Amino acid sequence: MSAVIEVRVSAARMLTPVVREFTLQACAGPLPVFSPGSHVQVHLPLAGGKVRNAYSLTGDPADSQHYRIAVRLQEASRGGSHYLHRQVQVGDTLQISPPANLFAPHSTASLHILIAGGIGITPFMAYIAALEQRQAHFELHYLCRPGLSDAYVEALQQRLGSRLHTYASRPDLSRILRDRPLGSHLYTCGPQPLLDAVRQQAKALGWPPSRVHWEAFNAPQPGQAFDLQLLRSGRRLTVSPEQSLLEALESAGLQIPNLCRGGVCGQCMTRHVGGDIEHRDSFLSPAEQADFLMPCVSRGCGPTVSLDL
Repeated sequence: MSAVIEVRVSAARMLTPVVREFTLQACAGPLPVFSPGSHVQVHLPLAGGKVRNAYSLTGDPADSQHYRIAVRLQEASRGGSHYLHRQVQVGDTLQISPPANLFAPHSTASLHILIAGGIGITPFMAYIAALEQRQAHFELHYLCRPGLSDAYVEALQQRLGSRLHTYASRPDLSRILRDRPLGSHLYTCGPQPLLDAVRQQAKALGWPPSRVHWEAFNAPQPGQAFDLQLLRSGRRLTVSPEQSLLEALESAGLQIPNLCRGGVCGQCMTRHVGGDIEHRDSFLSPAEQADFLMPCVSRGCGPTVSLDL
């Protein structure tokens, strides 16, 4: 697993009543450089054990002096956003994993069409800085609730002018996506219903899959407790209601490769050989789900799950 980076919270501010921005500086040495679309995992010491939540880096990739993340307060969560909103203060230290990128902009696109929903604006803040430096053609469509989920909207209005389009309800996606120049690329980030609608509309209009890019960080949701049987090692573990399957494996000392911890990257794919699974990922096909699961988000929905570990 990658080394952990110790950072200090050098600034924090509320962007909206439910979105808090953090500026992070390294406690020792330089921060690793990052590319637009990168995220970091923040390691959070909650009462039920340490969890890792992924957050997009919102700063300018050309400025490696500090990182910025923005966190939306989620009422129905396991406590990670509550911890960052209500306990973390300026001067506190946090642990993060090095930046990883699963959502980089295409380098040769003739036009970049960005569609953000709510907190899905965060990866596009770094996109915008990089695309402006490259003098690339782009436009941003931002679906947000005024005064609640409209983080950065005033700054974006001043910065982008006519390249910014804001919506208080879901826009006409067909109008946004039809008759676009050859070589255009589409990127979307936000709630799953928006991602599904954008992808469905792009498919209906004949967009090639290679030109449609999307990202969602689906934090693990609570569920019923269940037992794990690790067949190769002969061990038995219990996954608590507030714990993800991946976290239970990590707590037991197993090192499972992972990048997003949200069911989209495929890094933690693990073979299951027994038990009923509630698949919550956005990576595996139905056929693949018969043999594999994504332990970062999927859970057992019966008393025992057997894994090839």
